[in-house]
Amino acid sequence: MCLAVPARVAELLPNDTARVELGGVTKEISLALVDEVVVGDYVIVHVGYALSKLDREEAEATLALFAEAGLTPSLEGAQ
Repeated sequence: MCLAVPARVAELLPNDTARVELGGVTKEISLALVDEVVVGDYVIVHVGYALSKLDREEAEATLALFAEAGLTPSLEGAQ
């Protein structure tokens, strides 16, 4: 089973790439499949690609459920 997770865009990079952050971990991903992404947006990430944008409230609710299930670090204190 594969899992796509919401991550916050921390930095836009050249060539349709970005650095995203999730629970203090950063990763470089491709934005080739998603238009008009800006720093601070949340995107759904799967195998190194952003698949779609996600509104902040839905991203935070999903991440809270992941944390509750022990799948990701808690978001307490996150911005």
